[in-house]
Amino acid sequence: MKMRALTLPIVAGLAAAGISPATAQELAIGLKSEATSMDPQFHQLSTNIQVAKNIFEALTTQDAVQKVTPGLAESWEAIDDTTWRFNLREGVTFHDGSEFTARDVIYSFCRIPLVQNSPSPFTIYSAGIADMTAEDDHTLTITTKATNPLLPTELWSLAIVSADTLGAEEEITYGPDGTCEGMGEVPQAPAFNSPDVAVGTGPYKLETYTRGSEVVLSRFDEYWGGTPDWERVVMRPITSDGPRVAALLAGDVDMIESPPIQDLPRIEDAGLKVVDALSNRVIYLHMQQLEDAPGISGTDGENPLLDPRVREAISLSINRDAIVERIMGGYAVAAGELLPPPMFGTSERPVDPYDPERAKELLAEAGYPDGFSITLGTPNDRYINDEQVAQAVAQMLAQIGIDTRVDASTASQFFSRRNDLEFPIYMAGWGASSGDMSSPLKSLVATYDPDTGMGPTNAGRYSNPEMDALLLEAMSTIDDTKRDRMLQEAETMVLNDYGIIPLHYEQTVWAMKPNLSYEPRVDQYTMATKVEPASE
Repeated sequence: MKMRALTLPIVAGLAAAGISPATAQELAIGLKSEATSMDPQFHQLSTNIQVAKNIFEALTTQDAVQKVTPGLAESWEAIDDTTWRFNLREGVTFHDGSEFTARDVIYSFCRIPLVQNSPSPFTIYSAGIADMTAEDDHTLTITTKATNPLLPTELWSLAIVSADTLGAEEEITYGPDGTCEGMGEVPQAPAFNSPDVAVGTGPYKLETYTRGSEVVLSRFDEYWGGTPDWERVVMRPITSDGPRVAALLAGDVDMIESPPIQDLPRIEDAGLKVVDALSNRVIYLHMQQLEDAPGISGTDGENPLLDPRVREAISLSINRDAIVERIMGGYAVAAGELLPPPMFGTSERPVDPYDPERAKELLAEAGYPDGFSITLGTPNDRYINDEQVAQAVAQMLAQIGIDTRVDASTASQFFSRRNDLEFPIYMAGWGASSGDMSSPLKSLVATYDPDTGMGPTNAGRYSNPEMDALLLEAMSTIDDTKRDRMLQEAETMVLNDYGIIPLHYEQTVWAMKPNLSYEPRVDQYTMATKVEPASE
């Protein structure tokens, strides 16, 4: 079985000559999952973000290993514990030719809490902003409600849209939590399917978006960062593994993401290039901790997942090493935490052992010696081998007496149903956009609170007020050593309580024609802007 080293990133490849893109100026990419919207502020979903990043930009950006670098802000400084000054780039234009200024930034941040029906809102990053003022067109001051040392890191997630294009008034006054003035009638996500609305400052312009078929981008020749490599980029969702590989082998696309592990030898034998990297994405189980959780039977109406002994039993029933070796083909690492060590806030916590006998004892101690029945929700086209992993987890749970039915659906259906709390237990994944432990903690396990933006993806409704308080303190601590220690302690509280169960970290793989070059990204994004012609 092929095991991978644990460096970030890892690059492996086999180059050969004689295979070229369909045209020298067109790049075609086969995606594993489809973007659900062209609105860059609608859904905090990597399949959306990786497409949007070609069209829209943020004040900061991140390289392949999540180092923060300048974006639309060329520099910034902390004035005091809660005040930051950002110096914006001059000479930047939107795709429609209008000038980028601080007004666009204020409008963009004002719009985030006004986006309706977001499955995973970006308010988690914007809710902590108390005020924004423009000293002039290219100098912006941001005041936060509390000390936030990660503000420049988090701003990479907040796309800048055009205030003029979206119909803002001339004067926009910032107000926290959706109370800005001068916004006009704010366009909602469906409007962004039109190139006339999806106007950014990025290297590519939206040409067409055909749901279920493709996203077509065209080169923005006036891009401030230089001329993009490709005149045209076509991003096609090919959600089935076999057809995606076949499209690459036939030359219909130049590059694909997430080729099946078992097909890698065939891909390399065809003279194609493979690159891979250990990602920061953890695949996890979340358990609904409400009295009236659906999809559970054999418990006299009780929710057994409220008992930490049952949650621990579930964790101990899972043979993570077997999943990594047999289902993931070695392209994963068993997880003991919500981020792979040594990332910021990790504690080198060991992986829970596979101990089905102890799991049965815990179920009996909790009052369920004969187990119970439950439904496990999972996407079947979002993560690497996601449905197969869920089926394996179900079989392992059955061995300790928890009869488990897998309810698999496409990603768009799954996320909607998950957010409607339809699953008593579900499997999903999380990639830390900030590269530190605060990201999964505040998104996945912080107490769900729409008013503060905390816990937006906590569809298990786990709540630990002591952890919440420590997390908030950590997020407002400037000293890196202290913050690292606080985040370790906060994560330990959750994991000791089995509030969430990490399974494994994904190893992300891309395959491409040998005359292309792509640096594997820890965040797993497939970004057309970073695909380059290979050097001689």
